[in-house]
Amino acid sequence: MKPKTFLITGGAGFIGSAVIRHLIDHTQHSVVNVDKLTYAGNLDSLKMVEENDRYRFAKVDIGDAKAIKRLFDTYKPDIVMHLAAESHVDRSIEGPSDFIQTNIVGTYTLLEQAREYWQKLDTPQKASFRFHHVSTDEVYGDLPHPDDANAPASLPSFVETTPYAPSSPYSASKASSDHLVRAWHRTYGLPVIITNCSNNYGPYQYPEKLIPLMILNALKGRSLPVYGNGNQIRDWLYVDDHAHALYTVAQKGKTGETYNIGGHNEKRNLDVVTLLCDLLDELAPAHNRQLPDTNGRTIHSYRDLIEFVQDRPGHDMRYAIDASKIQRQLGWKPQETFETGLKKTVQWYLKHSDWCQNALNQHKTP
Repeated sequence: MKPKTFLITGGAGFIGSAVIRHLIDHTQHSVVNVDKLTYAGNLDSLKMVEENDRYRFAKVDIGDAKAIKRLFDTYKPDIVMHLAAESHVDRSIEGPSDFIQTNIVGTYTLLEQAREYWQKLDTPQKASFRFHHVSTDEVYGDLPHPDDANAPASLPSFVETTPYAPSSPYSASKASSDHLVRAWHRTYGLPVIITNCSNNYGPYQYPEKLIPLMILNALKGRSLPVYGNGNQIRDWLYVDDHAHALYTVAQKGKTGETYNIGGHNEKRNLDVVTLLCDLLDELAPAHNRQLPDTNGRTIHSYRDLIEFVQDRPGHDMRYAIDASKIQRQLGWKPQETFETGLKKTVQWYLKHSDWCQNALNQHKTP
């Protein structure tokens, strides 16, 4: 297979950096990493590839049409993988403006520059060009929960044709960007593919997300805040499995199609936190660290730090992905179970406290 050039937006982020590491380590393709380096963008996640002659970085905002055009003209990408997005639900509730600007206006700008570039390509490259838009399962809203009085005996999962019903400003902005991508395919013929993934976890995740936040709080003896009663259910996907899935879709996916990507790991949030506590008790025992709780008493298990807090407004209660289409049509399935992936994740954070501290120091959260 002839090596291609991937232009990846948001490549310094959690999922984007995993995709880039996969491409550089396991393929002969070239990568152009386009990222404006907001608080969640961290080039430390790519130190192991930054000297590779197949890797380039451009600090560019996807909303800057002139700068994006220059990148297309300079690097002549074969595949655009669009991951750049504001992605934290709590932040979208506190301040939705950035989410509208980046996720909707930014996607529109990128689509227009991609369309202009694609229309000028010669026939062979034009035929192989792909615009791969990476989205979320949150666009579908939520699903019946097993605790619901009227829950069906067989609980449904999200499929690619599930109607959109976003709940938060974040998920609404991602739903809007999905609609734009499909419109550019239908109206202009731009060869697009969309993927919608479940909750990602793994190494190099910014410490505001549930799993790294709980790990780092626990190691410092801080409270482990759990929304509501912790019964919210998510499907968890190990980030390296997701990176491999995205590469598989970019290479083999059919234009105009949507592929749902999930980890086959539905877990209640409270169960995720307690499993993390048990892993930390095994790998970095609380009683050995002499950690005090908020009352100054030495804790014996990290579970002692769990604290239930007021639930998030409009909190979806259950997500679940049916990933049978991508397995059936493209041959992808996750390699990690939740237990194996979570243990790898905890071990990574225990060994990389410097990365975590640098990430927090580089961009102080508002």
